[in-house]
Amino acid sequence: MKTTVRFGRKDLPRIAAIFISALIYSIGMVVFVRSGNLFPGGYAGVSRLISLIAADQFGLNIPFSVVYFILNIATTLFIYKTIGHKFVLYSVLWYTLSSIMTGIIQLPVITQDPLLIAVFGGLVNGFAVGITLKSNGSTGGTDFIAIDLSQRLHRPTWNYIFAFNAIVLACAGYLYGWNQALYSIIFQYVSKEVVGMMHQRYKVSRLHVVTDKPDEICTGVFKICRHGITRIACQGAYSHQDHTLLMLSINTYQLRDVEKCILEIDPHAFISVNAVERIIGNYYQTPLE
Repeated sequence: MKTTVRFGRKDLPRIAAIFISALIYSIGMVVFVRSGNLFPGGYAGVSRLISLIAADQFGLNIPFSVVYFILNIATTLFIYKTIGHKFVLYSVLWYTLSSIMTGIIQLPVITQDPLLIAVFGGLVNGFAVGITLKSNGSTGGTDFIAIDLSQRLHRPTWNYIFAFNAIVLACAGYLYGWNQALYSIIFQYVSKEVVGMMHQRYKVSRLHVVTDKPDEICTGVFKICRHGITRIACQGAYSHQDHTLLMLSINTYQLRDVEKCILEIDPHAFISVNAVERIIGNYYQTPLE
C-alpha cells in the first residue's frame, strides 16, 4: 500500500526550525570541530575519520560533506519503510542542508583552548540536534538507529550510540593521537546530555493522582493522550475519607498538558510524578509521521 506524504502550513515552522538547526550545526562543525580537530558523534565522526584516512593513507581528497551525505542517504534507503516517511524526509532535508553548509561556510577560529572547544562545541552540537529532534526530524545516520531502538524498547537509547561513538574514537585516537580523541569524548558527552534534556519523546513519566473526581479526570486525560489509566479505591489514613487513586504512564513531553488538565478539573488533586526506567507490555507510542 502506497503512503502519500502531504505537507501543509503547519509544516513550515518545522522546516524553518530544521534549517536553523542545520545552520547552527554547520557553524559548530566549522568553528569548533574542524578548528579543534575533534571527532563528533555518529556519522559525522565516521565521515571525518574516513576523509582523513583517505587523504593521509591514499592521497585522496574526499570532502567530509560528500562522505557524510553518502553514508546518510544509504541508511535512509535502508530504513525508509520502517519509520514515518515525513520524519525521514525532514531528516533528509536536515543532513542535505548541513552537508552543503559545512562545505561552504568559512568562519575564523575563536579560541585555541581545546577544553573550551570541546565543551562549547558540544553545547552547540547538542542544541542543534535537539532542535531538529523537537521538530519531528533527526540528523539521520545513527539517529535513525537510536530512534528505531527507542520505539522498540520504549526508552531512550542514546547511550548505545555513545558506545558506538567510543569505538570510532578509539580508532581515531590510535591513528591521530589520544589527546584529540579524549577531548572528543568530552565534546560528545556534553552534546549527548544537551540532546537528552531537549528530547523528551521516548522518556516516560508515571503519575499517581489522588482525587475525588476520577471520571472527569479520566475523560480529560483521554482527550490529550492515548494511555490507559488504572483506578483504585483508597482512603486517607488521617482523614478516613474515601478517594480514588489514578495511576498512569505517559510520555514526558505530555506531562505539562496532563498536569494542567488534572488541576483544572480538580484543584485539590494530589499528584506525584516519577521517572520510568523501562516499560514492559502494551504501551502506546505516538508514531512518527
